[in-house]
Amino acid sequence: MSFADQANRTLEILALTPGWHRLRDLRQDCDDETVAAIVEEAANFAEGVLAPLNAAGDRIGAQVVNGRVKTPDGFADAFLQYAQAGWLGMDVPEEFGGQGVPLTLHAACAPLFERGCVALMMAAGSTRAAAHLLAEAADDALAAEWVPKLAAGEWAATICISEPEAGSDVGRLRTKAEQRDGEWFVTGQKIWISFGDHDMAERIGHCLLARTGDEPGTRGISLFLVPNLIEGRPNGVAVDRIEEKMGLHGSPTCAMRFEDAKGVMLGKEGRGLPQLFAMIELMRLLTGCQGLGIASAAADIAEDYAKERRQGGRPDRPPVPIASHPDVRRQLHEIRSSTEILRAAIVELATVMDLARIEEDAGLDDFTGWMLPLVKSFGAETGFSAANAAIQVLGGVGYTKDWPLEQYLRDARIMTIYEGTTGMQALDFLTRRLWRDEGRGLAAFLEKARDEIDAYMAEHPEASEAVLDILDDFEALSETMTAMQDDPDAALYCADAYMRAAWTAVSAWMALRISETKAVDELAARFAYHSARCG
Repeated sequence: MSFADQANRTLEILALTPGWHRLRDLRQDCDDETVAAIVEEAANFAEGVLAPLNAAGDRIGAQVVNGRVKTPDGFADAFLQYAQAGWLGMDVPEEFGGQGVPLTLHAACAPLFERGCVALMMAAGSTRAAAHLLAEAADDALAAEWVPKLAAGEWAATICISEPEAGSDVGRLRTKAEQRDGEWFVTGQKIWISFGDHDMAERIGHCLLARTGDEPGTRGISLFLVPNLIEGRPNGVAVDRIEEKMGLHGSPTCAMRFEDAKGVMLGKEGRGLPQLFAMIELMRLLTGCQGLGIASAAADIAEDYAKERRQGGRPDRPPVPIASHPDVRRQLHEIRSSTEILRAAIVELATVMDLARIEEDAGLDDFTGWMLPLVKSFGAETGFSAANAAIQVLGGVGYTKDWPLEQYLRDARIMTIYEGTTGMQALDFLTRRLWRDEGRGLAAFLEKARDEIDAYMAEHPEASEAVLDILDDFEALSETMTAMQDDPDAALYCADAYMRAAWTAVSAWMALRISETKAVDELAARFAYHSARCG
């Protein structure tokens, strides 16, 4: 499967998604011809402009030269081309210079770009998310100044949360913002900042959390936009170092220092973290797209290699393609089915996020909140596991730099860590989505899945019944986990298993949608395993 083949498969899955049909009826710009042209052009751009940079970017990496970060050759030009072609601002509102297309269309194209060069796309992802954040949270003047520049790729943006003593525990951050003469000044250190500095844009805005009050935890934290330059002059923002990482070498991960850097508060004081979630949610969906891009490439390489590589068979005859061996067929099926199930889940989530913006239906928001941690966590895992499994199919050559799989594996490893670790996602999924929300997202999921499965009964009766059984068992498991609120330590110990059971139930639903019925029995066994782990 090439980039073009991946684009075609995406279009097929769009056509299988009920929510997409509803969205297409509501949006005149979502006709089949227009959508196909956009997705196909995304494939062409990814293959022609981004993919040639992937291996070179990994090999050369980013460097600090005279206090500034230099990106690999070709990155700056490709970033500009990406923006000028309209991809960076494709779902940014038209009033700010974007294309205003649905989020679903961005989610259909993003895995192609991530497949092309995931390291470079780290800059595009944070810049796009910041454009959405500023369009929503900044005052009119600031939004008018920044959002069009971000959408055009003239300026770029980061998200600055983590500090040496405050990673997942955001409430312990120490960076402070002080107000003097009506202006805010930020001082502190931030780490793990992707593209915290670079040479691809004239100006970089840091969407940064800082403490503005004495309240403990997250209550005293506010959100700021802190530019690296003001009127062309340095604004007290410096790079201490870039990290030496396992993967994503082309993406500079910076330790940043802010010394009396002037910033502009976004939203209300003390509400920084909730305000920032407008950006975080987009980046979590994008993490799923990153995993899908890598999984798609890994699946293609494994399948193509297995067709060409000849080993085994009768000794008195020519060797046969390894794809003909049952165990290799099993491995290829597992890689491909997990990839396509993820593709369907991403499209499902994106369509619901779009519909939630149009229709007044609280159930859509509940479903979105419930699905996001699943797509983020298991999109990331699928990218890594597909690359790992593909290396196994290739054998020794897959372990060498002659093939891109080892880079895919290294690049994907971070994805279950950033934008909220899998463990943190599991805790949130249990305590917020099931307990605090009283299972509203769960109820929305079960209703959507059961209603859809009724339509598959005639064509796939056995698989449909099997998926309904999984849904029934998951509902019962959720009741058990709800009853464990009185024993939170025991419940939190099981949070990972519970979230994995949820993803398995979603996967079974998606498998039926895309007629991947062979996977249903495997998913039923996997669900039983995760359910048993919940005790």
